[in-house]
Amino acid sequence: MIPAAPIPVQPDTPRRWQALWREAVRDPRELLALLGLDALAEGLSEAAARQFPLRVPRGFVARMRPGDPHDPLLRQVLPVLDEERVVPGFGPDAVGDTAARRGGGVIHKYNGRALLIATGSCAVNCRYCFRRHYPYAEDTAAAAGWREAVARVAADPSIHEVILSGGDPLSLADHKLAELTDALRAVPHLRRLRVHTRLPVVLPERVDEGLLAWLGDLPWPVAVVVHANHAHEFDAAVDAAMARLRGAGATLLNQAVLLRGVNDSVDALADLFERGHAAGVLPYYLHQLDRVAGAAHFEVDDANALALHAALAARLPGYLVPKLVREIAGQPGKTPLAQGATAAAR
Repeated sequence: MIPAAPIPVQPDTPRRWQALWREAVRDPRELLALLGLDALAEGLSEAAARQFPLRVPRGFVARMRPGDPHDPLLRQVLPVLDEERVVPGFGPDAVGDTAARRGGGVIHKYNGRALLIATGSCAVNCRYCFRRHYPYAEDTAAAAGWREAVARVAADPSIHEVILSGGDPLSLADHKLAELTDALRAVPHLRRLRVHTRLPVVLPERVDEGLLAWLGDLPWPVAVVVHANHAHEFDAAVDAAMARLRGAGATLLNQAVLLRGVNDSVDALADLFERGHAAGVLPYYLHQLDRVAGAAHFEVDDANALALHAALAARLPGYLVPKLVREIAGQPGKTPLAQGATAAAR
């Protein structure tokens, strides 16, 4: 999928995203040294790093604040001892993916939509990731040339939208993405395509001419749902990537996760959604933490989450206030976090 040989780079030309991917920081101690935070090494978890290795592009590291042990971007990627705690209610399958697996990398939870686990690869390993324990080696849609995944979508006329997820689907080469969407063109009941991706934020160089050509040639309306949790994740390179995606006709949405020590204040959330909007991205969901093993230290309790959301609604226009939701296994959609709420958000 990613060529192993070095890619030659001509002077004064942009670095190709594959080369930048390969140069990602993978050693927690190197990451701390780059930020002048060597003293934090005593709080690292070698066990967590073995189970779910550190991976973070150097461009994302450059947005972290040197010398700040509480940097919100650093906190999202650094494997720490808190991940070793066994906390009741936190397990390997936080959102019921296992029960919804249909084979061929297809997860079918919600009416009208099928999610394809396109790949297990991602440019960054976020410590709160709800799929950090997912058995990618057993179940990805790209295996066997997408045939089983496409067949399952084609066999179910109730499926009107395909969601590409992972891992990160944009970690695949353009020709692999085209293989999938070329096959999906033959599915008459498919009306929409959605791409869930973190790459335009953490590795904006991925939004290159090849990707834009693929997007621009698709026959369906396309929503690209990016993932940013803090305003500092946006910079000029990310802004330019978002502008290129919009120029290719994609609708841009952001889903964030409410994370203790990262964005659990009204100011941080308001800054995030305003900064995203400035880059052309509308807020979609603010997720309560999926209770995956290893992520309990990020949890914000429901009372504080509701108070933060209410304060956001009082500060920002409605189109900048995302739905505050939780994913509950077996429910027909995301569940709004509100007193007495039972309906599912669509």
